[in-house]
Amino acid sequence: MCLAVGPTARPVRPHLFKLSKSRRFSTCNVSLSLKNASIDSKAYSKTLLLPKTSFPLWVDSAKSESLFKRKTCEDLYRWQAQNAGGPLFVLLDGPPYANGHLHMGHALNKVLKDIINRYHVLTGHRVRYHPGWDCHGLPIENKALQELKKDALSLPPSIIRTSAKATAEREMKTQQNEFEQFCIMADWSSETTYRTLDHDYEIRQLQVFQRMVEQGLIYRHYRPVHYSPSSHSALAEAELVYNDDHVSHSVYVTFPLDLQTQVPNTTLREILVEEPSASLLVWTTTPWTLTANMGIAVHPGLTYSVVRASAKEGVLVVAKDRLDALEHVIGSYETIAEINGTDLVGTQYHSVFSPIPGSKTTPLEIIAASHVTSESGSGLVHCAPAHGAEDYLAFRALGLLQGSTDIICHVDDAGKFSSDVADVVGEEAAQLLVGQEVLKGGSKAIVGLLESTGSLVKMQKIKHRYPYDWKTGEPIIVTATSQWFANLDSIKDNALNALKDVQFYPPPSRNRLESFIRSRSEWCISRQRVWGVPIPALYHTPTDTAILSSESLTHILRVLSDRGVVHWWEGPIEDFLTPELLAQFEGGPEAWRKGTDTMDVWFDSGSNWSTLSAPTSGRKHRADVCLEGTDQHRGWFQSLLLTAVGAAPGNSDARPVSPYRTLITHGMVLDEAGKKMSKSLGNIVSPMTIIHGGKDKKKEPAYGADVLRLWAATVEYWRDMSIGPTVLAQCAESMRKIRNSARFILGNIGTVAQRKDFVPVQHNELGLAERFVMNELYKLDQTAADGYANYNFPKVMNSLSNFANITLSSLYFDITKDCLYANDLQSVERRAVVTTLARVLDSMTAVMAPVLPYLAEEIYSTLHDGDEGVSQLSVFAKKWVPVSAEWNDPQAEQDMASLLKMRSVVLSLLEKARGDKHLKNSLEAEVDIILPNSLSVRPYFLQLIEREETFLKTLFIVSDANITDEGSLGTGSFAWSYVSTITVPDTDTNTEVAIRVRPSSLSKCPRCWTYTREADHDLCVRCENVVGPAE
Repeated sequence: MCLAVGPTARPVRPHLFKLSKSRRFSTCNVSLSLKNASIDSKAYSKTLLLPKTSFPLWVDSAKSESLFKRKTCEDLYRWQAQNAGGPLFVLLDGPPYANGHLHMGHALNKVLKDIINRYHVLTGHRVRYHPGWDCHGLPIENKALQELKKDALSLPPSIIRTSAKATAEREMKTQQNEFEQFCIMADWSSETTYRTLDHDYEIRQLQVFQRMVEQGLIYRHYRPVHYSPSSHSALAEAELVYNDDHVSHSVYVTFPLDLQTQVPNTTLREILVEEPSASLLVWTTTPWTLTANMGIAVHPGLTYSVVRASAKEGVLVVAKDRLDALEHVIGSYETIAEINGTDLVGTQYHSVFSPIPGSKTTPLEIIAASHVTSESGSGLVHCAPAHGAEDYLAFRALGLLQGSTDIICHVDDAGKFSSDVADVVGEEAAQLLVGQEVLKGGSKAIVGLLESTGSLVKMQKIKHRYPYDWKTGEPIIVTATSQWFANLDSIKDNALNALKDVQFYPPPSRNRLESFIRSRSEWCISRQRVWGVPIPALYHTPTDTAILSSESLTHILRVLSDRGVVHWWEGPIEDFLTPELLAQFEGGPEAWRKGTDTMDVWFDSGSNWSTLSAPTSGRKHRADVCLEGTDQHRGWFQSLLLTAVGAAPGNSDARPVSPYRTLITHGMVLDEAGKKMSKSLGNIVSPMTIIHGGKDKKKEPAYGADVLRLWAATVEYWRDMSIGPTVLAQCAESMRKIRNSARFILGNIGTVAQRKDFVPVQHNELGLAERFVMNELYKLDQTAADGYANYNFPKVMNSLSNFANITLSSLYFDITKDCLYANDLQSVERRAVVTTLARVLDSMTAVMAPVLPYLAEEIYSTLHDGDEGVSQLSVFAKKWVPVSAEWNDPQAEQDMASLLKMRSVVLSLLEKARGDKHLKNSLEAEVDIILPNSLSVRPYFLQLIEREETFLKTLFIVSDANITDEGSLGTGSFAWSYVSTITVPDTDTNTEVAIRVRPSSLSKCPRCWTYTREADHDLCVRCENVVGPAE
């Protein structure tokens, strides 16, 4: 049998763990009499080779980081850009929005990018990484207006632009300062960063736009779009967020059939002869759109019932499949007839507002539409093409919309009812609506009018999913406006084909991006904002003609290149008109105006592939890696791809190429309970607080940048992840253990001067423990290289932590302390350990460096202290050299695993003896390994034990370990002993080896504390050989 494993004993003297700072690392030949030894109890300890290093156990992160920040960040980036001889590696930075302090999402994003960049520097690549900022758009404009304490309508646009630019520049400086504290390797000068407000960037963006115009992809159209009243601007789908708790006032209303016109369906016509009135029952969640009603849609394949209901006089037409669900609305009912949806098409009806005096409505018709279903509402759909994409497309398909004047819309750019609504509700009722926000007072006023006309059957509040403006947090509307669009139908197949050559991490993220691209047919690129890059369209006012052509843009961009993009806003119209336009259109310059729309900020950031050089030297993609949050599948990942594909030459037969080769997606950062961070919940974790600490340093310690980076590298970033006090404390503890492993090694391998004459031990002279550790180091090195190459950083850091904690601290350091401290400096055994430790430190430092650059730099600086030529360089200047395959030693791993099983048995016996008060220190014990006599063939396990007999006492951390057999045990007895057995592996019979732990037979050596001293000697033989015999 085999006893359970107990806690590992730590037999080394407590003071041996202390790393001395005062004494030089050396051996002393000291001859001491027993008398002197008794007087000076520390005399022998002075002859021990105790660890000595300037590398501290604890470090003030602020002081430590200040020593290495410039070396490992800005200077390192410049050094590698000039000196790296390997292939080019390009990481294209998705620009953060220049607004506000950085949050944990920013920290995660920038640290992950930096880990990738640093790994590539270590492997010899020349890294090209230019951080950037997204500088235009509403949030910055709003912040500027708040600081001006004005609203946009009360200020000249030039004032807003000037203030917005100043705001963006100030915010960028704040964010840059905070980014630098994450230990980001970058050159933050203007030449190696970008801002979407830079002149050169804006011109490049406009050139991308021009190429898309040349491809015929840009057009202007009057149609329903997502519109944000709070932003006074159209929005793209990517700028929406959805609120699942939005409450709407939904209404069931009746549209009266026109009894004065010929009803196409015979059955319905006969019913109407007998009934005083007949109406169509319709349900809508947007009652404010009823004034823009242009038709009611039915599904041609559905069956509709004509019912007499208790809730309404006359008869109602409703989908048959909806009757049961609508009983709470219409009350009890009697079905009079059933009609196919097809037979209802063409039937005319009146507006719900027709009874109002002054209403100018005319009869409208029922149309057929495929988007009508029997899953909700009444099976009849109110159609307002100005306010619904499906309605708009249905009317377009039927040829009912020929121009912008065919669409009825009563909503202005502030999201309020316009005076045009009087055409439908009459002048008097219009006074209740004009100027009212359609989502607020306007909607309520419409409900009041519906009640007054008798059209309202039922109103109810419903909670449902509704789109909101992602920047203002306010609900949006769908309304018709004239906007500029990019036609995606003609390029999305090319975009999808380009993605075939792109690697996705994690792989399922490919499906997300591809599905978004497939679902888009156009991209609304115009915004009604002041602060942004202009869409440089010219408008001939008398003919309402918009001019946006390659020729007009060539002239305009030439002017803007010379005078700045701001000249579009401030310069006279004459500067932008070509002689050809003035000749083609009448009226002279006075007949023209410049467009005031700005580009969607996703077009801004999506154009930044144009800042990269076209690929050469066998490279296919401009950028090797893009890395952003999962929300960018709807945003930057799309706009980057679509602008690049859209601007590509249209006459090329070559397969379209994505601007990026690899796309990496990370999740969102949540609090420790898995909740989204918000000010209202008070659960925001700031990266600056993690680095510098909070007001109460006990509750919020200053962990420094490396702990923040270690957190980013240990979480599964491709999912949503948590952060909080517990997680950070765990990261700090993991880093402490890695640091202490490095400290132990630095303390034992000596200084630069001491290592100068050191003679390493060759591979074939190393013992099993050393070969085992080197095999584990080889596996760590292989795992780390694979993990970094495949962006699996948790795999790297978990392997590093396990190696430091288990292979080193819990095993190798423990079993080699006696040799390191007490052996002769030049002994083969000690040199073998030091040789191994030096190799371990070298590889460990390379493995940790991309994630823990400050710690790696500190280790490297300490290791080479005294060699100015090397210590002044960054650790990243030394290329990561993989551990040689010669150290791949599965046999050593297997042998060590077998002996460690035996060690577990020994440790459990020692723990039992300690529990019974027979010993305090494992060195007080010896181990007997008792082999069976009956075996004719020695199994490999027994051969291994016999081969490694001299190593066993080291492995067990006892004073001696003896191999004997059952016939040689003798009859001697001991003060105490504990016995267990272990089964010999790979034998047909259940052969067992007995293990006995007993008191040591020799005396304690006062120098090394092992019980190996003969009674008539002052020291053990080993220590006598080191320090010399006593006089």
